[in-house]
Amino acid sequence: MNALKALAEAEPTPFWLQDPARPEPLPSLVETTTCDLVVIGGGYTGLWTALMAKERNPSLDVVLVEKDRIGGAASGRNGGFCAASLTHGLWNGMDRWPGEIETLERLGHENLAEIAATVERYGIDCDYEPTGELLVATEDWQLEGLAEEAEHGARLGQDLRLFDRDQVRAEIDSPTYLGGLWDVNGAAMLNPAKLAWGLREACLSLGVRIYERTEVTGLSGGRKAELTTPYGRIRASKVALGTGVFPPLLRRLKHYLVPVYDYALMTEPLTPAQMESIGWRNRQGIGDSANQFHYFRLTSDNRILWGGYDAIYHFRNGLREELERRPETFALLSSQFFTTFPQLEGVGFSHSWGGVIDTCSRFCAFYGKALNGDLAYAVGYTGLGVGATRFGANVILDNLGIGLKPGETTERLRLEMVRSKPFPFPPEPFRFGAIQLTRWSIAQADRNAGRRNLWLRTLDRMGLGFDS
Repeated sequence: MNALKALAEAEPTPFWLQDPARPEPLPSLVETTTCDLVVIGGGYTGLWTALMAKERNPSLDVVLVEKDRIGGAASGRNGGFCAASLTHGLWNGMDRWPGEIETLERLGHENLAEIAATVERYGIDCDYEPTGELLVATEDWQLEGLAEEAEHGARLGQDLRLFDRDQVRAEIDSPTYLGGLWDVNGAAMLNPAKLAWGLREACLSLGVRIYERTEVTGLSGGRKAELTTPYGRIRASKVALGTGVFPPLLRRLKHYLVPVYDYALMTEPLTPAQMESIGWRNRQGIGDSANQFHYFRLTSDNRILWGGYDAIYHFRNGLREELERRPETFALLSSQFFTTFPQLEGVGFSHSWGGVIDTCSRFCAFYGKALNGDLAYAVGYTGLGVGATRFGANVILDNLGIGLKPGETTERLRLEMVRSKPFPFPPEPFRFGAIQLTRWSIAQADRNAGRRNLWLRTLDRMGLGFDS
């Protein structure tokens, strides 16, 4: 079977969302209602915000509205890597906030532990596996970076295990692997859609009112915020905004966010013999170390999710359903899969899909307030939001003062990472041109032993640091 034939029966839809366990949508809002807190967006950010608002103050009347179905966008179609990092990796955090990196790493690991505790407390069946993440080198120039990260991580007290060629191939056998770095406690693998659905049920159990298929079409401030929807209105004392990259209700956010399409394939379940041929007994999530990288992991039934590499931006922030299907990317990913695992020749892909990532220029979330402090938001996770959204939800609640005494602050709110904003993107057509030049440049760097050209070095000096 060649790489194209492996795609012959791939359904063009997210694997996770085809689960028959997907709950039926809740009714739309068809009336005028009031509440203490309204949460806009039924992805991870919104779900965590609603859940923890009730945990902080059970008496709060909390409403969550979602324009489609809970977990139907990025939260239900990602790779299921629940990472401890709040900064899109150690290097990104060290480059931007070196004085805070120890605190940020500690808070990130605490956040991951609290996610595991929430999954346990509410009985969320999301195939949670605390396997860690293994970074692999496929070119000699990547080995030095892994060794440096191991050294820095050790200083922060992290359990990072550096592997040579034989050791990494004992973990997962690919002829392309030259070394690796296993972050043993830095990530868990999970079923992303089931996590969203489990958080939905946890919210409902605490009395959160959830309305699906309810798009917020207008937002205004005043003594109380007022939200309009197609069939109803909501008046709320506080507003939490967690809509990701979709057209924001706050115009200021459009300068900081761009939608980037990411793509993934899912194999059919591997046989015991196929599993034996690649090893992977510790079931880590895996990412390779190029600037244009792949991420991949095992599911509970031993399929391989294989995604990444291509990150596609469309002119004028293009957001259309047909952009979720990109045959040229699926063909490329399939070819790269069999280059990585030639021993899996004959395996077919059951699903192929894409989705948008809310990307900002600093590669991790940023936070803010509006409506005289009555609205708070967290956006811009740039593809590492499965874990970081819980931290973002806590920042939202801190900024709204929910569960805090008047005038009280928190460690989170004092962080420079939380108080600062990313560099805004230029307007079109310069936005499209800059992003395309950056994509070309990082591809060149991968072909040139990691050496960054003048454009990338300029971005580095500006503190933008594009590398993926």
